[in-house]
Amino acid sequence: MVGGRFTWVRPADVVMIPPVANNFVAGETAAEAIEHARGLERRGVGTILNLLGEHYGDPADAAADTAVYGNVVERLSSVDADACVSVKPSQIGLDVSEALFRENLDSIVDVADEHGTFVWIDMEDHTTTDATLDAYEHHARGTDGNVGVCVQSNLKRTRGDLERLAALPGKVRLVKGAYDPPREIAYQDRERVDRAYREDLEFAFEAFEGGVAVGSHDPAMIDRARELHAEYDTGFEIQMLMGVREDAQTELAREYPVYQYVPYGRKWFSYFYRRLRERRRNALFALRALVD
Repeated sequence: MVGGRFTWVRPADVVMIPPVANNFVAGETAAEAIEHARGLERRGVGTILNLLGEHYGDPADAAADTAVYGNVVERLSSVDADACVSVKPSQIGLDVSEALFRENLDSIVDVADEHGTFVWIDMEDHTTTDATLDAYEHHARGTDGNVGVCVQSNLKRTRGDLERLAALPGKVRLVKGAYDPPREIAYQDRERVDRAYREDLEFAFEAFEGGVAVGSHDPAMIDRARELHAEYDTGFEIQMLMGVREDAQTELAREYPVYQYVPYGRKWFSYFYRRLRERRRNALFALRALVD
């Protein structure tokens, strides 16, 4: 960052993303990701841009990605698309120190406030929950609700966290949880996780005035959210990953706000591999893409 402004650094040359991975990753550069956002806008779908990267132990790496996020936010202000950004705490310094994470998050949120861009704070594994929620609460109280955070229903603590967050002006993204936390702090059975997600949805629609983000590809959960919206008249949006149920995203966007979580960047391989491992249907989608 120079003179209080973010500067763009050209990434080093890297291997091109293969076509099958392009289903899940928007490219290696911000320009490619922003062009993808323009395409989504034509379909009536919003964009949540995420620069791939996590678990940095070097403050310089965290600073570099913080600067990229600031630059992307500035560039989005001139793009005709409904787009925001989402950041991972361990990407911007949490693995170094909570203080560095807070400092870098402050930088991103400050430039986002200047340009009217929403900032999501991703939730990572259970060891980061307290630091992430503390940072979110600090910013939610000071940004007129221009920041949101993700919570995971597979964690047994989440209902209490939702009760804590309900009074804040920001948004909460509710997901089932993609990590594998210990049994003593998390539900392991899929049916129990589904029940917890339904219960958390019901509480959120009843208690949250700032709106609810339904982060799910599960048609049953989306249908339940639609029912709760009709019952409580609480604002909500649906969030899905790039490359998963894209036809459904377009169809749902005719009635409700829908946002696609769009990752991009040079660290695409580990993300792509994780998507395939997490969901068998994602793997089948990728295999179909190879032969279509």
